[in-house]
Amino acid sequence: MFTGIIETIGRVVDLKKDQGNGHLTIESDISNELKIDQSVAHNGVCLTVVALTDNTHTVTAIAETLNKTSIGKLQVGNLINLERCMQMNARLDGHIVQGHVDQTAICTEVKEMAGSWEYTFTYDPTIGNITVEKGSICVNGISLTVVNSQENSFSVAIIPYTYEHTNMQELKKGDVVNLEFDIIGKYVARLMGR
Repeated sequence: MFTGIIETIGRVVDLKKDQGNGHLTIESDISNELKIDQSVAHNGVCLTVVALTDNTHTVTAIAETLNKTSIGKLQVGNLINLERCMQMNARLDGHIVQGHVDQTAICTEVKEMAGSWEYTFTYDPTIGNITVEKGSICVNGISLTVVNSQENSFSVAIIPYTYEHTNMQELKKGDVVNLEFDIIGKYVARLMGR
């Protein structure tokens, strides 16, 4: 389980295909603190550490993960948001995040707003996921608050700290992001028959 509070940014330094799987090697300032079998969220996708060096770690994504998330679109040099699992005795500063991406979305607009940024995303509403105004959404592993909630789109506001400490700084119109919708909202929607 995660909180959506990004711990650090890593950089993709190697990508290898192995049959249907993809092996991603990430360089980061927490890689030397990780251990084999540890779960780490990579752009919101929970992946298991399978190899380590002094300053890199490698994770494996299966074909379904590569096809259903933006992980399969990563290239060497891309920044990636990293978060280790939540500690049970720690504060929940973001919201409850499972690291299970519900679907992807496309960034349709980036607006600079006098010291902050507003990003708008569209997604396929036929899958059954919804956003609510001022509700929580996880975009590339980042816990954010929804503004301008529509049937198939929403916006989020990004403060300078989040911009500088996540890969939102690289995100542009047309880019694909991972979405994890609020777990409480998903259960309520299921109970209501949506």
